[in-house]
Amino acid sequence: MKNLQAVRGMNDILPGDSALWQYLESTVAGLLAGYGYQQIRLPIVESTELFKRSIGEVTDIVEKEMYTFADRNGDSLTLRPEGTAGCVRAMLEHGLLGGGVSHKVWYNGPMFRHERPQKGRYRQFHQIGVETFNLGGPDIDAELIILCWRLWQQLGLREAVTLELNSLGSIEDRARYRADLVEYLRARFDQLDEDSQRRLDSNPLRVLDSKNPDTQALLTDAPKLADYLNDQARAHFTGLTALLEAAGVPYVINPRLVRGLDYYGLTVFEWTTDRLGAQGTVCAGGRYDGLVEQLGGKSAPAVGFAMGIERLLLLIQTLEQVPAELSRQVDVYLVTLGDQAALAGVQLAEQLRDALPGLRLLVHCGGGSFKSQFKKADKSGALYALILGEEEAARRQVGLKPLRAEGEQLTLEWDALAAQLQSLI
Repeated sequence: MKNLQAVRGMNDILPGDSALWQYLESTVAGLLAGYGYQQIRLPIVESTELFKRSIGEVTDIVEKEMYTFADRNGDSLTLRPEGTAGCVRAMLEHGLLGGGVSHKVWYNGPMFRHERPQKGRYRQFHQIGVETFNLGGPDIDAELIILCWRLWQQLGLREAVTLELNSLGSIEDRARYRADLVEYLRARFDQLDEDSQRRLDSNPLRVLDSKNPDTQALLTDAPKLADYLNDQARAHFTGLTALLEAAGVPYVINPRLVRGLDYYGLTVFEWTTDRLGAQGTVCAGGRYDGLVEQLGGKSAPAVGFAMGIERLLLLIQTLEQVPAELSRQVDVYLVTLGDQAALAGVQLAEQLRDALPGLRLLVHCGGGSFKSQFKKADKSGALYALILGEEEAARRQVGLKPLRAEGEQLTLEWDALAAQLQSLI
C-alpha cells in the first residue's frame, strides 16, 4: 500500500517544535491582553461569497489560490485564506458594531492558500490577526504598529525588521490615480512582465509591487499615489507618522506598498526582514474603513494586521533568539522501583503538582529496571530525578539526584520536597 503522507504544503507540528509555537502564541496573547484586546474564535470554513465580496474577485487569492468546494447542500464554501473577512462577518452577524461602540479583538489559527510551497510559504499556514472597529483616527493605527514594535523587542527581533508605510488615500483618490497609472503603463505595455500585463485592466495597483526588476525600473517615472491624496488622507498620514516618531518607532515610506487585498484604504504597512530570503514580510495590515459597509453593515472605520507564525518562528530561529528554557521540556523525572513504590509515586506526584502548579514532572510509566529508568530520566532532559523505592515509600521519603550538575543525592521527607524543588528550579 502507498504510504500515507500529509498533503503537500500542509505540515505537521511535531512535539519537539510545539514548545516554540506555544512560546510565541503566549507572548503575543499576553501582550495583546495588556493593550486591552480580547480574543475572538472564528470558523475555518466560510461562504465563498464572503471572500469574493471582501478580498476582490480579480485578486490572485480569489482567482487562483482559494480552496473552494460545494458541500452536500450545493453551497459553495471556502477554507479561509485570511481572517479579516470572517472577523467582520462575525461582528456584523452578532450585532457588535451598532451604536459606534469600539472593539479591539484578535484571533489565531490556520489559513489556506493553494500556492507553490517553499520555505516560509505553505498551503496551510498560521496567522495571528488583530482587528479594531469604530476607531477612525491615526491614533489606533499607531497603537497597532507600536504594539508590534514592543512585540519585536520581547522576541529579540527589533534589529532584524523594518517598518514600511504608505497611504492609499480614499476611493476617489485611488480612482484618479488608477486612471493616470493605467495610461502611463499602457503606453509601455510591451515592457511589462506577463503578470503585470494581466493586472493592468483588473487590478493595476498591484503592478506597483511586482517582483520583476524590469517592471520596477519602469515604475520609476510612473505617477506617484502620494500626489493624489486629498487633504484628509494627508492629515491622517501625517498624524500617524507624528505619533510613531513620538513613540520612537523608526519607519520608511514605501510609495509602492499597496497590499494584495482590495479592501485597504488610507494606511497600509508591512514589517519586513532581509534575513529570510524571498519571504520577507512577517507582519502586514492597514485600514479598511469601507469593508463593513461592503459586507452589508453600516459604515464603520476599521484597521488591523496579521502576522505569519511560521515566518516569525523561522526568524526567531535564524537569529538564535529561542529561549534556552524551551530546550527543556521536563524539570523532574520520578523513578519508582516496586509495586508499592509505584502506588506511592502516584500520591507523591499529585502532591507535588498541588504544591507547585508550574512544575513539569514526568512520572515513569512502563516499568523496567532501575538502570533503564535512569537512562530514560537522563534522556528526558530533566534537571533532577526523584528516586522512590519500597523502603523510601514506607518511610515517606524520596531521593533527589541532580542530573545536569554536580551534587550529591539528597534524601528528603515528602513534606519538605516541594520547598526544596522550588528553591532549585
